[in-house]
Amino acid sequence: MTIEFNIPTNLTLLRIALIPLLMVVFYLPWAYTNIACTAIFIAAGITDWLDGYLARKMQLETPFGAFLDPVADKLMVAFVLVLIVQQQANPYLAVPAAIIIGREITIASLREWMAEIGQRAKVKVSLLGKWKTTAQMVAIGMLLYREDLFGIPINAIGYVLLYIAAALTLWSMINYLAAAITAIKES
Repeated sequence: MTIEFNIPTNLTLLRIALIPLLMVVFYLPWAYTNIACTAIFIAAGITDWLDGYLARKMQLETPFGAFLDPVADKLMVAFVLVLIVQQQANPYLAVPAAIIIGREITIASLREWMAEIGQRAKVKVSLLGKWKTTAQMVAIGMLLYREDLFGIPINAIGYVLLYIAAALTLWSMINYLAAAITAIKES
């Protein structure tokens, strides 16, 4: 397998490169770090959408890109959740974050195992997974921002959305595990 560095792959690599930048900005003693971190996270989200769109539109989908894209997503989500939990240390935030990170590790391992036994298609991304990702990304963006905006309690809404994302995370994990068990029984 050759590794192709096309526009979508470069956007995915940019998303990975934004992780250490976000960390540096997160710890800066600056009044606007929350805004800067939120902007970096939104930029990463845009690259996530854009790399997939361009790969499909320009027919630049590659095995390396298909591998790297979910890795970049999971790295960003896990890393930022750890930062947020460290900053707002309480069990009400730690529990859904642990559920989300645990699910990501479980499903990534499941997909790898299913690929090894030739059943990778049985655990592909579903519509439920896309809803989970949307709730998760909006929640994380709000939790990074933290401050009320025009009287709207952004951090509180972020908490609610993170719990919704955690519930969708568990639901989608159950669906993936059920599909895997069915595929194993059939083979």
